[in-house]
Amino acid sequence: MCTTCGCGHGDTTINGISPVRRKRAAGAGHGYRLPGEHEHEHGHGPVVGPLGAAHAPEVDPERTLRLEHDILASNDALAAQNRERLAARGIFALNLVSSPGSGKTTLLVETIRQWRQHTAVAVIEGDQQTANDADRIRETGAPAVQINTGKGCHLDAHMVAQALDTLQGEGALAADSLLLIENVGNLVCPAAFDLGEAHKVAILSVTEGEDKPLKYPDMFRAADLMVLSKIDLLPYLDFDVDAAIRMARQVRPGLPVICLSVRSGQGMDEWLGWLRAGCGKARRVAEPV
Repeated sequence: MCTTCGCGHGDTTINGISPVRRKRAAGAGHGYRLPGEHEHEHGHGPVVGPLGAAHAPEVDPERTLRLEHDILASNDALAAQNRERLAARGIFALNLVSSPGSGKTTLLVETIRQWRQHTAVAVIEGDQQTANDADRIRETGAPAVQINTGKGCHLDAHMVAQALDTLQGEGALAADSLLLIENVGNLVCPAAFDLGEAHKVAILSVTEGEDKPLKYPDMFRAADLMVLSKIDLLPYLDFDVDAAIRMARQVRPGLPVICLSVRSGQGMDEWLGWLRAGCGKARRVAEPV
């Protein structure tokens, strides 16, 4: 968990702007602050001792567990607010998670290009640094908010709430629409943090090992769909598709799997159909009885 791995969120920015500076400039809060929460801009870098920077200080295990529980409880409360906010407007939100280089952004770009005829779509991009992925999304014409987490290895519900505020302020958070959240490339910490999404979608590329679901079971257990990406490369790789699916379903029985290639187009119809079904359900839930 991040409270012990040494990462922090002191350098987080939304579209290149510190949320603290944004709030101070606007003279108003974002509406998601918990009781007792305070604003701060100081960083939380590595502990420095006589031998230099250390990965993390030794802590009392009981205190660590209590701190992790408190962090997740606060995050879950904010995620519930995000979920209610999205559900009220019929917005179908997905949290795309994977290791770096699995093809998340490429999949998003092609999805947006083929999705225009259905509903409006917006994207929240998560990376430690750069706005490269958000720029790629914006080139398609879709609105995108870039969250840079600094030292952080995952998005959390508070960051997503701020990104939603940004999209809404830009008039880009349309009702009955699709919201795609691309998490930081990491198969560990994002599994524990609810963002308020309808589903986590785990993306596993065929350039990785078939046993990734067994090595990172929490992530695949938390997912409601696995996309097996880059399958056009299968003729050139020693990758066992059946074994990968079997191992994923070992940690999450019955996990739906879509085998997909953005380059060849194989599996895209199935993926878009899954998105249409989710958007339809979100729209029906939001409709007044």
